Amino acid sequence: MPRPPAPELLGYLAAWDRPIAAMALALREIVLEEAPDAVEKVYQTYTTAIWFGFSPKMKDMFVYIATATGHVNLGFYRGAALPDPNRVLEGEGKMMRHVKFKSERDLERPFVRRYIRAAMEQVAAAPAAKKATTKPAKKRR
Repeated sequence: MPRPPAPELLGYLAAWDRPIAAMALALREIVLEEAPDAVEKVYQTYTTAIWFGFSPKMKDMFVYIATATGHVNLGFYRGAALPDPNRVLEGEGKMMRHVKFKSERDLERPFVRRYIRAAMEQVAAAPAAKKATTKPAKKRR
């Protein structure tokens, strides 16, 4: 059963053009179909952003949706390390990358769900990588 959007989110999206709000909600449904147990956090600044992760901590977020004038971004928190065989990821920061969606037809591109799943796998692998790099205990004299 689909998770209904929070009233807060619907209120934030009401400020955007109807096609932008509809794309954001459609992307939200795609993310939740791939990750039905994901924690969802909504933010309102100059944009409306919806973050998804497996805990409420920002470091555990794997994907976000952000509204903009004329498009919606599907962003990846660790996108710089995400495989990009379709060469669709945009951005030049140290960590984050995004894909722009300008119409609802863009949502049907077959790679969308693969990128979301790859981002989820990154988060799942992150704790294991941290454990492998723990420092050895100091020797006692």
